[in-house]
Amino acid sequence: MLKINQINVYYGASIHALKEISLEVKQGEIVTMIGANGAGKTSILKSISGLLVPKSGTITFESQNITGIPAKDIVKKGICHVPEGRRIFANMTVLENLELGAFLDSDKAAVKQRMKTVFERFPRLFERKNQSSGTLSGGEQQMLAMGRALMGKPRLLLLDEPSMGLAPILVQEIFNIIKEINDQGTTVLVVEQNAHQALSIAHRAYVLETGRIVLSGTADEVASSEDVKKAYLGG
Repeated sequence: MLKINQINVYYGASIHALKEISLEVKQGEIVTMIGANGAGKTSILKSISGLLVPKSGTITFESQNITGIPAKDIVKKGICHVPEGRRIFANMTVLENLELGAFLDSDKAAVKQRMKTVFERFPRLFERKNQSSGTLSGGEQQMLAMGRALMGKPRLLLLDEPSMGLAPILVQEIFNIIKEINDQGTTVLVVEQNAHQALSIAHRAYVLETGRIVLSGTADEVASSEDVKKAYLGG
């Protein structure tokens, strides 16, 4: 479904953020990327969603080269990105945020049905649909950010640190929701520092260090690596 082939990404002239990165996400999978802050995980997601343009290499989605095309066109192709820190529109209501997620779709009946589905998956958002989004709790804001992305009817959902700043009970809830979204047919690529949780729901995983992939395999293979246990799993 998604193939990244030897991309190199720079910030400015001197910061080489991604170095010959190659990875693959197959249809129906949950794939996770783990690694320390600054390892390049967010840069990979931004490169996929058109927010960064690789200096070299290619990104292919459903057999089409999408390298460097504008972000709005990436969304049209079926890729939606939930950024780190949620990036909701705090001064707008929950309902308005969700409606923005479907701004490319002119089929009002389809949008209405997706709104219903989002509210069924996130009942707290329905309870707060007319509330200013900036007044939501951190967990509710994460649900809103995910719901807004789902309004775009993604075939591939990119999630950047979905558990960041959340209480442990909410972390479990968010990962349960990610698993449900995947079970219902959406492919997921998730960046996450909570390696234990991420590996518990993923099919495959990549480990990044300083802009390079240093390990990849099934989630079980990566979780059983002694280096990963020591660095990320407290082993």
